[in-house]
Amino acid sequence: FYCRCISSKSQLCDSISRIFSHFQEFLIVNVPKTRRTYCKKCKKHQPHKVTQYKKGKDSLYAQGKRRYDRKQSGYGGQTKPIFRKKAKTTKKIVLRLECVEPNCRSKRMLAIKRCKHFELGGDKKRKGQVIQF
Repeated sequence: FYCRCISSKSQLCDSISRIFSHFQEFLIVNVPKTRRTYCKKCKKHQPHKVTQYKKGKDSLYAQGKRRYDRKQSGYGGQTKPIFRKKAKTTKKIVLRLECVEPNCRSKRMLAIKRCKHFELGGDKKRKGQVIQF
């Protein structure tokens, strides 16, 4: 760690967040495959099956895609800007919770923070054990 003279509270917060951002790269977020949490349909806490949300395949017939394809067709090259200034190195993890009650099966999404390494149902951390990648 490095230490220097800090004049304000905001500078202190900035320096602490900068220090911990270096350690964030090594953290692995491990989430259990089942979680007991509130179900809106059952109106009580129930066990939920946890999976990671994935984006579906883009439809070829969505209005924006049809408009873009129409504009791109013919002569004239690229008509819309292609985004190239990507800033983030991680994505926010979204969990998909499904109630295991046979009559319910309601699903909901739960967003968690950003992380580089995400694990679903991995081994639990033991005391005094070395982390291996």
